[in-house]
Amino acid sequence: MLTLLDSSVEALFCDMPDVTSAIGRFILTGLANVAELEAGLISERTKADLAIPKQPGVRLASTVAETLEPIIRELQRDGCSSFNGMAAELKKRKCRNAERRMAPPARQAYRAGT
Repeated sequence: MLTLLDSSVEALFCDMPDVTSAIGRFILTGLANVAELEAGLISERTKADLAIPKQPGVRLASTVAETLEPIIRELQRDGCSSFNGMAAELKKRKCRNAERRMAPPARQAYRAGT
């Protein structure tokens, strides 16, 4: 970033209009350092998380779909085909968050100016 500022290219930032002063360069350098730190932390967490399944004896948790699929297939065989009916039956069977997971996507009305 400083190389760009030291070159003859004029750099403009919407959030910080003056990067030519000492304080502007200081703030810009600090922001770049924080961004580099965050990128490094994300990289470390990602590498650590990707290494977990490679350890012997580690089994990843099943997904919600794998858990609910046999129950939903059974409900369909019994004639239940609506989202509301399935959600009600899953709730009776005490399946966690069944209503939220089974609900069709909500439609949101468009409002000008929002």
